[in-house]
Amino acid sequence: MIKDITHAGVKTPVQKLIEETCDSIKELLVEKNRKYGDSAVKPVRIFSKSDNLEQIRVRIDDKLNRLINQQNDEDEDVINDLIGYLILYKVADRHNKL
Repeated sequence: MIKDITHAGVKTPVQKLIEETCDSIKELLVEKNRKYGDSAVKPVRIFSKSDNLEQIRVRIDDKLNRLINQQNDEDEDVINDLIGYLILYKVADRHNKL
């Protein structure tokens, strides 16, 4: 376990930013899950028969491609989406082992 490196319980500005950023990603993922259900861990597989981890890897590749080619839409945050898919990958992997 990571030791608490704060002094007398006071968080540094960077620690606060880490918490805010992680909370923001969490809220994004929970909201998308509310909208789309558990499609990341339980895809419908109508057209693609790939397992859930492979489907998430494809989405990660798409986001990396957009990042490399600087294809940002105004209403899209590629970095947040990429972080979200990486988290969903971990979630799906853990879900598969249940």
